[in-house]
Amino acid sequence: MNVVEIIFSPTGGTKKVARIIGEHWSNDAKMIDLSDAKADFTKYETDKGDMVLIAMPSFGGRVPAIALERLKQIRGNGAKCTLVCVYGNRAYEDTLVEMEDAAKHCGFQIIAAIAAVAEHSIIPQYATNRPDAADKKQLQSFADQILNNAKGNVAVPGNRPYKKAGGVGLVPKPDKGCVKCGICARKCPVEAIDTRSFKADSKKCISCMRCMKQCPENARQVNGAMVSVAALAIKKACSVRKENELFV
Repeated sequence: MNVVEIIFSPTGGTKKVARIIGEHWSNDAKMIDLSDAKADFTKYETDKGDMVLIAMPSFGGRVPAIALERLKQIRGNGAKCTLVCVYGNRAYEDTLVEMEDAAKHCGFQIIAAIAAVAEHSIIPQYATNRPDAADKKQLQSFADQILNNAKGNVAVPGNRPYKKAGGVGLVPKPDKGCVKCGICARKCPVEAIDTRSFKADSKKCISCMRCMKQCPENARQVNGAMVSVAALAIKKACSVRKENELFV
C-alpha cells in the first residue's frame, strides 16, 4: 500500500499528528508539503490504490485559504483519503467539512476523518507538548480502525455555509535581535516577509507563526498585549483537555 501525506503544517504540530498516523501505515510514505510557497502543485497526483492522508490546521474554525488553494491543484484520481484537522484545544468547527469539500473537488474518496489536538501555535500554554504519548497511542488506534473498518460513507462534522473566517490579528515583527539571516522570509508559506526589512505584509500574513518558530535568534515577536487578550478570550474553552476524535 502506497501512503501519501499531503500536509500544511507551518509550525510542525499538524505534521507531528500526520506522521504518527502515516508512519503507522507505512515507513515509506511520500509527503507533499503544502507550505512550500515555491512548489508547483499541479504536477502532483495520486493513484486509485494509494492511501492518502490530508492534514491541515484549524485557524479559528476554518482551513487556511492558501492550503485549500494549493490542495485543489492536486489530482486525487479516486484514491482513498483520510482527513485530519489539527487544532489547539479550543474548537475545530467547520474545518473538517471544508476539507471534505476541497478533497472531493480533487477527486479523492473520503473514507475517514480525524480531529486531533496539538499545542496551540500562538498560545502554547494551551495543549502544551501535544500530541503526547496518550495521543500517539490513540492516533495509532485510529489508524488501525481506518484500515479495518472504513467503508467510505463517513459523516464529516461541520456546517455549510461555513462560519465566517476571522481576520489576521497577529503579525510577527522583527526585533532588535534580528541578524537579517533571511530564514523567516525563505520559510514563510505565503511569502509575506520583505527580504530587506524582514517586516511582514499584513495583507499577506496568515498569522501562522512559522517565522517565529523558524527564527534561530528568537527575534520575531507578536504584540504581547494582544496575545494576552486572546489567551483570556479562549481560556474557558481551552481549560479542559479535549480528546482526539475519529469519524468513519
